[in-house]
Amino acid sequence: MPLYGTELLSQGKFPYKSSWIETDSSGTPRTRYDGRLAVRYMEYPVLTGIYQYVSMAVAKSYTALSEPVSLPAVAEVVMFFDVVAFGLALAWLATIWATAGLAGLRIWDAALVAASPLVIFQVFTNFDALAIAFATGGLLAWSRCRPISAGVLIGLGAAAKLYPLLFLVPLFVLGVRRRRLGGVACAAVTAATTWLLVNLPVLLLFPRGWSEFFRFNTRRGDDMDSLYNVVKSLTGWRGFDTKLGFCELPLVLNTVVTVLFALCCAAVAYIALTAAQRPRVVQLAFLLVAVFLLTNKVWSPQFSLWLVPLAVLALPHRRVLLAWMTIDALVWVPRMYYLYGNPSRSLPEQWFTATVLLRDIAVVALCALVIRQIYRPDEDPVRLGGRVDDPAGGPFDRAPYAPPAGCRTGCIQLGCGG
Repeated sequence: MPLYGTELLSQGKFPYKSSWIETDSSGTPRTRYDGRLAVRYMEYPVLTGIYQYVSMAVAKSYTALSEPVSLPAVAEVVMFFDVVAFGLALAWLATIWATAGLAGLRIWDAALVAASPLVIFQVFTNFDALAIAFATGGLLAWSRCRPISAGVLIGLGAAAKLYPLLFLVPLFVLGVRRRRLGGVACAAVTAATTWLLVNLPVLLLFPRGWSEFFRFNTRRGDDMDSLYNVVKSLTGWRGFDTKLGFCELPLVLNTVVTVLFALCCAAVAYIALTAAQRPRVVQLAFLLVAVFLLTNKVWSPQFSLWLVPLAVLALPHRRVLLAWMTIDALVWVPRMYYLYGNPSRSLPEQWFTATVLLRDIAVVALCALVIRQIYRPDEDPVRLGGRVDDPAGGPFDRAPYAPPAGCRTGCIQLGCGG
């Protein structure tokens, strides 16, 4: 709801076209490190920005019609929230439906996506449910051997939040292992084309506003929920790029984040290529999204929702998943006390960062369990002792398993056959 005013939606202005000057808590305009005023635009990807604009238009239309048609009087900002929440609820229902389709014989595992404590706390925090619905739908299309549909849905998800593009990485690695990249290439090209078609009009008409998402995220420091801030809080370390001005690029932090994530991607690829039995698509997708969040400088609370359908499909152990979801959801409590509590009665910062650290440890434990099941497929409940291979695998389902000898000895070769 605060975005309705701060990002000029209350004035009916189009995102990416309209700008404002960022101010401090006293209302004074802020100045960038280079002496210029801090001009801001909507910092969301295009599809998410358009969703907000359409929701605003519906809210304003209701307000305009409420008097002549004698509709119940509702504050415009409340109607905006109601419209947004209704769409996000539909998106989460679509995610549940897609998860059920991906679960194969274990269709009731999707109940965890519906009943997750994380959904209660975070599904209306931001707009991520849109991207999650598109991304999960893309995996469902892939599981049904429809690479073009998968690419379209992944591209739409990337136009709402970039993370669905990560799903193309496990598809590529498994395609390399099978030496069948045609479907993967088709999905990747379709995803890129879809993303471009959604973004191109805004890019051409309002290039400065369109680039705000990338500018804003590259210039952000370590977020309060990030592992880097946890280390700073609990150890007294000052962090990277300690003498930056406002809006100055944190070059060292960005480099560290990029290198760590690249190393983790290489590790996931190594696992995918060296496992005696080909990993399931969702196992690799979960690992990639998890390491992205763990190594990233920003882990906004709602980002944890990205993991929910993937975790349910990759590791369908209900008690383990509910334990992680509960820990992650309960991070909200010390966060609220830390941010909004009475200064004389609120919690110290370390209570919050210690809870975040516990959440990170829980996610690392989930990754370890997924890796264990990759190397010990007989312990994977989805495979049912070999009777099922990969319900989400699509063209990879029931593919030959054995990697070449070079992969068994640690040498990743492009000619993998499993």
